[in-house]
Amino acid sequence: MATSKLQALWNHPAGPKTIHFWAPTFKWGISIANIADFAKPPEKLSYPQQFAVTATGIIWSRYSMVITPKNWNLFSVNVAMAGTGLYQLSRKIRHDYFNEEETAAAIKE
Repeated sequence: MATSKLQALWNHPAGPKTIHFWAPTFKWGISIANIADFAKPPEKLSYPQQFAVTATGIIWSRYSMVITPKNWNLFSVNVAMAGTGLYQLSRKIRHDYFNEEETAAAIKE
């Protein structure tokens, strides 16, 4: 049973013998780095970088569902990229535009 499933994965058109497997697999590194940046202070985040990560995730998520064969590895990594990018953008926007501590300090001065 397990052997036949491994054989099917190995011979799949988007399996480990193709670039369609390895490109999204290595792309997970970007998502993992973005998750590691959750600990980074929001003022150190970059709008252009996070817009690029988010846009890439959204565009390629859609693309991965219209190509043949469907590439679920590509879809999942791009959903993760879009999600982490949106989260980082929300952190940056909240810090830059809705930071109550800085607003209160500026009013007191």
